[in-house]
Amino acid sequence: MDRPVRIDQPEPSALKAALRRTQRRRRMQGLGLTAPLLIFLLASFLVPIGVVLFGAVYSPELSENMPRTVAALRQWDRRGVPDEAAFAALATDLRLADEKGTLALVGRRLNYAVPGMRSLFMSAGRAAAGMKHGPYEKSFTALDPAWGQHDIWATIAQAAEPYTPFFLLAALDLRQDPDGHIVRTDQDRAIFISIFIRTIWISALVTLICAVLGYPVAFFLASLPPRTARRLTFFVLLPFWTSLLVRTLGWIVLLQREGVINSMLQSLGIIGHPLALIYNLAGVLVAMVHILLPFMILPIYSVMKSISPSYMRAASSLGAPPLVAFMRVYFPQTVPGLGAGCLLVFIQALGYYIAPALVGGPSDQMASYFIAQYINVSVNWSMASALSVILLLIVMVFYLIYYRVVGIDRLRLG
Repeated sequence: MDRPVRIDQPEPSALKAALRRTQRRRRMQGLGLTAPLLIFLLASFLVPIGVVLFGAVYSPELSENMPRTVAALRQWDRRGVPDEAAFAALATDLRLADEKGTLALVGRRLNYAVPGMRSLFMSAGRAAAGMKHGPYEKSFTALDPAWGQHDIWATIAQAAEPYTPFFLLAALDLRQDPDGHIVRTDQDRAIFISIFIRTIWISALVTLICAVLGYPVAFFLASLPPRTARRLTFFVLLPFWTSLLVRTLGWIVLLQREGVINSMLQSLGIIGHPLALIYNLAGVLVAMVHILLPFMILPIYSVMKSISPSYMRAASSLGAPPLVAFMRVYFPQTVPGLGAGCLLVFIQALGYYIAPALVGGPSDQMASYFIAQYINVSVNWSMASALSVILLLIVMVFYLIYYRVVGIDRLRLG
């Protein structure tokens, strides 16, 4: 009789080790394939954004250009005015900064906190060349009595540290008083809270209008045969092929007082005088809705086309009226697409700059307009970074709200 052949089975520990090696090899292969993309994102996206956001709390103008004054003020008890040694250090730093041409940077930084500080420092810098001997305090106060005021020195001491909350506080209409307490900014300089409220309000209006217009369009596309829907989707995607600036300029031509729309309405006798359709909120809404509407239609349509028509037929066969069947059966299934569209439109609207700048009025400008002003006109990168941080926090708050209401697991974009 033949003996049965014995096949040796591998030990369980050997199988586990082989499985771990295989999984480790696959992870390394996946990491190797995604590494170029990760490096590109890190170099071109995350690092620049991190540098910009870092500028919101980093302001080294005084620490780099007035090191002796900064060191002397660290020994000051913040009562009255500093001692003679601080005035002597100030005279030396002003003289050297004037020779290097960096005095304007120091004056501009302090002028953000107290208007008029730049001219005070510039005049003191010119006079510091003649201050070879003490008493320095008497020389400075004779030059300008402001040098004998506690508030001026407290402002310099607050700006002396390279890491400062000044710009973030200013972006929230707050400031530090001479004693270091956080207080509200003066009423005539408190503008940023209203700007952020306006930004959120306009973005919410644009999102609501896009949802009202985009949902029926997406429903219509989803109800068509696939071939016809693909052809009509071409017209939804058509605006992406046109420059954003060109589209906005096109609305200027259409909406101006002597534009196409006003001329047509007057020729039909509907209006007697041209309507104010541009350089106001109406123009901003029209231009932004036209640009952002595809971002609402496409996510909703991608969800709707995956919903089987049998659900509505089943609801109708059970006696539900069409409206009830739509609201209780069909609409809840489209909420992920609607939420994704609203999130895409709202986040993009928060950062819009071109449309409000070209077709909006002075009272319709959003936060991005002021960020651009601080970068291009005022050359105040720290304030622009602080406003960007607040805008980023607003985006994160609304994303968390979306996450809690809709849920990330229900986000379906296709």
